[in-house]
Amino acid sequence: MTPSGILHLIPVSLGEAPPETWLPQAARDTASRLDTYIAENAKTARVFLKQMGTVKPLQEITIHTLTSKVQEPQMREWLQPLVEGGEIGLVSEAGCPAVADPGARVVALAHNMGIHVRPWVGPSSILLSLMGSGLEGQRFTFHGYAPVEPTARARQIKEWEAGSRKLEQTQIFIETPYRNEAMFDTLKKTLQPDTRLCVARALTTGQEWIQTRTVAQWKSMPAPDLAKKPTIFLFLAGR
Repeated sequence: MTPSGILHLIPVSLGEAPPETWLPQAARDTASRLDTYIAENAKTARVFLKQMGTVKPLQEITIHTLTSKVQEPQMREWLQPLVEGGEIGLVSEAGCPAVADPGARVVALAHNMGIHVRPWVGPSSILLSLMGSGLEGQRFTFHGYAPVEPTARARQIKEWEAGSRKLEQTQIFIETPYRNEAMFDTLKKTLQPDTRLCVARALTTGQEWIQTRTVAQWKSMPAPDLAKKPTIFLFLAGR
């Protein structure tokens, strides 16, 4: 039997902002009517659903929590109703599910089970920051997090910069918000003066701020306020 159900990949907000500014009405309507979800964190998923407004009372909506300990048999059990024609939503902690996100495991299994996967339009901090950076938009890579230890972090950044120069490729990565300022300081000290560095803070929110400057220019300016604010860093080495 060919599965007829749908796994809906529904983006959530990147921060505090009215839903109509970051999620199309059709996606919001879909999110509102679904009664089963898979999420990294049930609490934040409920906050998202409260924003959307739900057809069923919130307490009657099933939310399966996708932790690192969840194995394939459990995920398969969650997705089994889709084989009979049901619908389930998949949400991330922020932005698009399955992009730099553990939800990719669920999507891979859904494909393996022959289930229809439906990605909905919504905010991705990776793509929004690249769009706003003015850096190379055809060749880019996302690295996730840099090492925490200062020496290893500086070494990794130098390697990324060498790759950026060789391939003319934008390097994109994130940091835990409370380490943003340390990361920015490391970038200024480690990157070459002509490397263009973009800092994209609190995208889609009232505190959104995106600036691209050479490292030499950043060194001559006051440091931006990045403390405890979600931030994406991007750079492109000079040739």
